[in-house]
Amino acid sequence: MIAHRNATPADAAALHEIFDTVFCETFGHLYRREDLESFRSSFGVADWQTQLADPAFAVRVAEADGVPVGYIKIGPVKLPVDRKGSSLLIDQLYIRGEYHGTGMARELMDWAIGEARRRGAPALYLTVFIDNHRARRFYDRHGFEAVGRYAFMVGSQADEDIIMRKTL
Repeated sequence: MIAHRNATPADAAALHEIFDTVFCETFGHLYRREDLESFRSSFGVADWQTQLADPAFAVRVAEADGVPVGYIKIGPVKLPVDRKGSSLLIDQLYIRGEYHGTGMARELMDWAIGEARRRGAPALYLTVFIDNHRARRFYDRHGFEAVGRYAFMVGSQADEDIIMRKTL
């Protein structure tokens, strides 16, 4: 049974573990060890706790049998885009691989879009790695459009990401 709930600062360690595991399983092979370690150490449990206590951020957790297995995080836009008003950023959407195809990502995305609208955001932004075709198709289906490029840094390596926007 999959359940969804809003995250609290008590979820910091579980969310950090999901992020670290899924990022490394999905993208770890693309990086030199030192770049990956630099990236992984740049945001830790204490940073999660700070963001989870900050009302500028909102995180929705998906749980399977009471255990967190995925999440989506929205917050302030920190991208080089010309935005108007109080647009928001989907900063992360991570789901353990064994839960792909369950509808979990769709439910989390629907929540994020609804939460952004509830907060009065005129648009919702995100970035996706240029070679992450599965994620790109998912975002396309949810009405996001490519609006630019972004250098996503992992240590000293710059990856090319696509900036996407959904007008709300």
